[in-house]
Amino acid sequence: MNEDKYVAYVGTYTHGSSVGIHIYDMNVEEGKMIERKVVPISNPSDLVVSYNGRFLYSIADEGVAAFRVMEDGDLEPINEMWIGGMRGCYVSVDKENRYLFVGGYHDGRVTMMKLNEDGSIGEISDGIFHTGIGRSIAEHNYRPHVNCVELTPWQRYLCAVDGGLDHVKIYQIDYDKGKLKIADILREPIDSSPRMIRFSREGAYAYVLCEEANEIIGYRYECAPEGPVFEKIQTVPTVNQKEKQNCAASGMEISQDGRYLFCSNAGANSVMIYEINQETGELTEICESKVSGDYPKTLAVFPDGRHFVSLNHDTNQITTFKVEYDKKYFIMKGRPISIDQPNCIHIHKLV
Repeated sequence: MNEDKYVAYVGTYTHGSSVGIHIYDMNVEEGKMIERKVVPISNPSDLVVSYNGRFLYSIADEGVAAFRVMEDGDLEPINEMWIGGMRGCYVSVDKENRYLFVGGYHDGRVTMMKLNEDGSIGEISDGIFHTGIGRSIAEHNYRPHVNCVELTPWQRYLCAVDGGLDHVKIYQIDYDKGKLKIADILREPIDSSPRMIRFSREGAYAYVLCEEANEIIGYRYECAPEGPVFEKIQTVPTVNQKEKQNCAASGMEISQDGRYLFCSNAGANSVMIYEINQETGELTEICESKVSGDYPKTLAVFPDGRHFVSLNHDTNQITTFKVEYDKKYFIMKGRPISIDQPNCIHIHKLV
């Protein structure tokens, strides 16, 4: 029997009945989450736990907030800091817990903030506003919108996914000076609206989820001496053709064992599961099914890889599913968990 213990942190919008980050105790083998408490914070639309498991960082209306992760997974507030622009939508942290990176959807800003040894957030180290307009002004997304900021596997670069410009901008990180410098740009198809990027577990492949195109673009990735190298290998749809018109790809995660990629689709209200070819990085569809809720804003795969949860934002619930990979389907497990406007989730192994 696996003795590892996990908690799940779920961030919510706090316009309604919710007041912040919900903490759930997890039974991974049974695919269950049991709510323990709620930690007050205003609109935690994204959050991340440091690699050493000691701190949690969250978006807040006031900027970003730091918490100390207690032995049982509870959260103790440390401090809050302004990010130098409009409220952010995405946070990530480097493996050494030196800097916090924030993506700004509303103002197209990438912010780099110093982290102190006690886990508290320090001053702004660097901030870059994306400029320009997208190659189409037919829709709302032609202005810069930084949806995601994710570090590359060896931490040398930061990928800033801009859904308004249809770009993924790659910044070289100077950890000594606390500065960002543009190193490359992935130019995605017109009106594709890239939403996020994920790297395979061994770091050899990257996957960009495109919200409006309802596609995943796969790349072979190399951290070469002369700079980052992204070689496109594949583009796959996230939904069937009939549902593509009124759909927006919304979330993407890779299982802990690196064998499977999961994608959620708003509008179609479904999840697609792909198998990742370990030799080529190519994706092969396994199955797609509905999530029994509206607007699955994101999802999370349990550490066992046999269960996942869908955060159904518009129906105020979390639904849990068990995956039967050999039989190519997944089924709902248990009743939905009621929660007001769930936005993000992070599963954390207690240390």
